[in-house]
Amino acid sequence: MDNVKDDKYYLKKIIADLEFMIDHTQGKTQEDIEANPLLIDSIHFRLIQISENTDRLSNGFKEKHSHLPWRAIKGMRNLIVHDYGTVDLTIVYDTVSHSIPELYEELKVLL
Repeated sequence: MDNVKDDKYYLKKIIADLEFMIDHTQGKTQEDIEANPLLIDSIHFRLIQISENTDRLSNGFKEKHSHLPWRAIKGMRNLIVHDYGTVDLTIVYDTVSHSIPELYEELKVLL
């Protein structure tokens, strides 16, 4: 069994979290999401996980793909972790509606 945790390993984990969010939010309105506290918590958790796994990507990988929003990913994580009770759900909805599908499309071609 190969236990190497390289960029590909972390990229797969990030993509899996992106897919989860897309699958569970696609076609939902902001009101639908806001009415579902479990979904909100799940989205927050996945966004945090994406940031944590992004931190584990090599600097070389991030430099090679510097057009990707690495800082914005970390910023969203910090917003959720440090301002959890006051996170603006409009920002979260915009992220899952627009940024997440775009990031998913950009990352899946890197596998």
